[in-house]
Amino acid sequence: MAFQNLEYLLGLLLLVPITLLFVFLLRWKRKVRKQIGDEDLVKSLVKDYSPKYFRLKFFVFIAALALCVIGAANLRKPKAGASGNKAGIDVMVVLDVSNSMLAQDIKPNRLERAKQVLNKLVDQLEDNRMGLVVFAGQAFLQMPLTADLASAKMFISNASPSAVPVQGTVIGDALRLANASLDTKERKYKAVILVTDGEDHDEKVEAASDELAEFGVVVHAIGIGSPDGAPIFDEVINDYKKDLQGNVVVSKLNEKDLQLVAQKTGGEYVLFNSPDEVVTRIMNELNQMDKKQVGGGEQRSYDSYFQWFLLVALVLLLVEVFIPERRIKWFGAK
Repeated sequence: MAFQNLEYLLGLLLLVPITLLFVFLLRWKRKVRKQIGDEDLVKSLVKDYSPKYFRLKFFVFIAALALCVIGAANLRKPKAGASGNKAGIDVMVVLDVSNSMLAQDIKPNRLERAKQVLNKLVDQLEDNRMGLVVFAGQAFLQMPLTADLASAKMFISNASPSAVPVQGTVIGDALRLANASLDTKERKYKAVILVTDGEDHDEKVEAASDELAEFGVVVHAIGIGSPDGAPIFDEVINDYKKDLQGNVVVSKLNEKDLQLVAQKTGGEYVLFNSPDEVVTRIMNELNQMDKKQVGGGEQRSYDSYFQWFLLVALVLLLVEVFIPERRIKWFGAK
């Protein structure tokens, strides 16, 4: 076992001045009592006060504070069989979050089903590293390459059209950003998983595909939607989106561009039908790729114990609140 953030333990030094202040407070109280002089008067004034409980409250508080500091340092141990040196590849997920992904030809909508696929995919990535790019009319790097797949799920769950202020479908720009986020010095061990309805034809797609192929990036495209299409429900106006002429906008899956990207980079195009089937096909392709050492101490899997320290600290703080400073008069006592 070891602490992840060993430097946080320096926070325990704060307990020293806090304890000294408490000692000075006790001395000041004794000094005030002596200055009053009349011992009987002092006793009558503080007859219900309990020095024992007062000290107990402080010791409980200081123990809770110490546990919080230790919890922040995160005591952890490597999981059984969790080696720091593993063979894998680098995978950049490129997720379309444009408004067209809210179309409901796939229930509840395209974006939610895309997230479902990606979450299942993350569960099987294991020793591989992953990053995330979201795009609509612009492309943004949401998460750089990391082996922390739990964080990847958090970023995926938060992906929405509001993450990109400009609407559209710039697949070419998104692919270039994904390529730049990978190791451009290598010519293999890299894959991009493009998840989109490809609604708008992007003239940059073909050039971007050629560029990624030159860098050895394999692109697997997942088409979300249906060729027949569906209207886009706008939750803000509580109605379907309409064009300037008042006609309901129908968003259709554009498979042509996605098939082109996969073909040019040596990847596979998969039409969404069920999450399990899509993930199986994509993982089969990823598992066949050459792998590199992606290990390192920071990429090991750990069991953390910080939550137990924080739980005990919380219990102690609750206990401290209910410890009185006055003497407890038990039933029958005079």
